[in-house]
Amino acid sequence: MGKSRSVRRGRGAVEAVVEQVDGGLAELIPDRERARVWTLLIDGAPQSHVDLDDPARLSFEYQRRLGHVIDLAAPAGKPVHAVHLGGGAFTLARYVAATRPRSTQQVVERDAALVQLVRRELPLDPNARMRVRSTDAREGLAKVPEGWADLVIADVFSGARTPGHLTSTEFLDEVRRALRPGGVYAANLADGPPLAHLRGQIATAAARFAQLALVADPAVLRGKRFGNAVLVASDLPLPVAELTRRAASDPHPGRVEHGRALTDFTGGAPPVTDAAAVASPAPPASVFR
Repeated sequence: MGKSRSVRRGRGAVEAVVEQVDGGLAELIPDRERARVWTLLIDGAPQSHVDLDDPARLSFEYQRRLGHVIDLAAPAGKPVHAVHLGGGAFTLARYVAATRPRSTQQVVERDAALVQLVRRELPLDPNARMRVRSTDAREGLAKVPEGWADLVIADVFSGARTPGHLTSTEFLDEVRRALRPGGVYAANLADGPPLAHLRGQIATAAARFAQLALVADPAVLRGKRFGNAVLVASDLPLPVAELTRRAASDPHPGRVEHGRALTDFTGGAPPVTDAAAVASPAPPASVFR
């Protein structure tokens, strides 16, 4: 692990923590107005936002949308078995623990130095049933018992790009193996015009799951700007109406596509296989300004 240093942010302010981790330069930036609220950046790209006093509060747009999926994956408050591919600052794992007490979770985060940094500076609830594996997401997923998970969430970025081996039908075969029948898969995807990556990911999921929905900013879906989209998949009908209502009422309203409209959106893109898989496109520098 690289040597850490603190950065003073104004007189009397809480100090930021800057540390070299396996994936780049990690910065834990304290909120100027709220105590115990932090943002994690890796090489300048925002990765996670955590409120240690209120882990059920999700600030990032895409994390709010994944929070809606978590809320609707089972009856309110019911414990679930959840697998998180990509840990960051464990924002969504903390959310599950807060909103669904007694849930059992597995977090797979390849960056062992980042895991140590987050554990030290943003401690997890010691009562949370959470196991963290520091390994590649696909390798960690392969160790999940067959049919164990109610929910698998993929939010994996390396250098602001999703690695290619996490975009294929073979990867989704591993997701399906880990899910219980009727379980839910959700993925944070990032793309911009001409949306070739997003179209290919929808086609890939459609080759492995019977039901799909996509939640995104309308401008992203129109190919007007680079941004995040949350893909949700299951073999059972998804709660599209309630997901639509929640996404529309967010501070940054999202649109939900499903059914024929989502099929048409792919434009005939073929499913992605391991042999043809490539990483998601790098975001333009302007995204993080």
